[in-house]
Amino acid sequence: MKFREEKDSLGSRKVPASAYYGVQTVRALENFQVTGIPISHYYRLLDALAFIKEAAALVNFELGLLSEELMHAIVVACQQIRTGKFNDQFLVDVIQGGAGTSINMNMNEVIANIGLEILGKNKGEYKYLHPNNHVNLSQSTNDVYPTAIRLAAIWYGQELAQSLEELKESFLAKGEEFKDILKMGRTQLQDAVPITLGQEFTAYGITIGEDIERLQEALTLLQEINLGGTAIGTGINTLPEYAPKVVEKLRELTGLPLKLSPNLIEATSDTGALVQLSGILKRIAVKISKICNDLRLLSSGPFAGFREINLPPVQPGSSIMPGKVNPVIPEMMNQICYQVIGNDLTITIAAEAGQLELNVFEPIMSFNLFQSMEMLKKGSIIFREKCIQGITANKEHCLEMVKKSSGLATALVPCLGYELAAQIAKEAQQKNKPIYELVLEKGLLTEKELEDLLDPQQMTCPRPLNLKGKKY
Repeated sequence: MKFREEKDSLGSRKVPASAYYGVQTVRALENFQVTGIPISHYYRLLDALAFIKEAAALVNFELGLLSEELMHAIVVACQQIRTGKFNDQFLVDVIQGGAGTSINMNMNEVIANIGLEILGKNKGEYKYLHPNNHVNLSQSTNDVYPTAIRLAAIWYGQELAQSLEELKESFLAKGEEFKDILKMGRTQLQDAVPITLGQEFTAYGITIGEDIERLQEALTLLQEINLGGTAIGTGINTLPEYAPKVVEKLRELTGLPLKLSPNLIEATSDTGALVQLSGILKRIAVKISKICNDLRLLSSGPFAGFREINLPPVQPGSSIMPGKVNPVIPEMMNQICYQVIGNDLTITIAAEAGQLELNVFEPIMSFNLFQSMEMLKKGSIIFREKCIQGITANKEHCLEMVKKSSGLATALVPCLGYELAAQIAKEAQQKNKPIYELVLEKGLLTEKELEDLLDPQQMTCPRPLNLKGKKY
């Protein structure tokens, strides 16, 4: 392999001659072999950084700080990066020290070397186009990287919201499909009162819809950025008009309703919006995992469990038990949710650990945020396609369990009172006899009154009470 030699303030390093990255990226590769996951894995972060660098170049040219030739080279390089053509040049590990400096410099060096080729120069001839002096002009890692995190999180969040919307609609469609299937509702895993399977699945869709709304609210908070604050929010090494102009240019390039923070010092050290977003992701994970737990219970068996629904069989479930099929898709989704919940704790600790004018732990925060959103998005798609859409119901079995359940005694309370209804329920369990037969035997109600009171379909919604002249 051929190499070129590049220098920085610490000395020189050999860089592969064909590489578009430079000496500071090489140092990062030497220092931070941690996860094996390069920043290119989260391509939205690269897109965000390229947009920021393009916006800065355009504004620096407008303010007379950058020549048209260099501005053009930087802009074209940024546009080429966003095509994905140079993703293999972004090798810095997602976890590294330096508050994201290695990530920012990886981008600066790649842009500079692409730009040099556009100018007809060789890679590494930085006297013509320099990673710091030109590509990073009017910028600091401390305003570029936090802004990039927020842009990328908005895009990943929008993708997650779309996958959750489709999951919600899938549950609502099942709710409509199962609207006439009566079953027993349960509290504390004990028989409660009848409900339709459709009502149960519709509730799942509604609760996911609520989470989508909360997610959108959290993404709105990310629209406020500190670009232009440079090192600690004071705007050192920028012109007074730079910050509002570069945010306006970035808004124009991305189409996002971005706005400049009213206090850049506060915005540079604050990670509250990231903590809030992570909290919403945890909320989503908790609720989806609970739904998965329900589906695993409702499909348990198939003969020694609840057996109210059937999950689509997607693979054999055992290496020793023939014919066994496991609820592997909900189990997969459970584990994704556990990871997201753990990621939230990491983000919380990292946010709390920020000191003075900068939080240096944003790399671990962004890694966990992006991972959570990507896993939830992909998991939701698999969950919908390989599980929810193929669920079927065991209608007759559901109805049979309703008829046998002592939970029907609840319907007797308005006309017989709680104590008498409880006695009947207890006796029904002891004698293994349906409540319907017991009430007739005791002459407490007529057959017609019983049919009305114990009509399972009417028990799943509010209706006028038959008090038989009694008031409690």
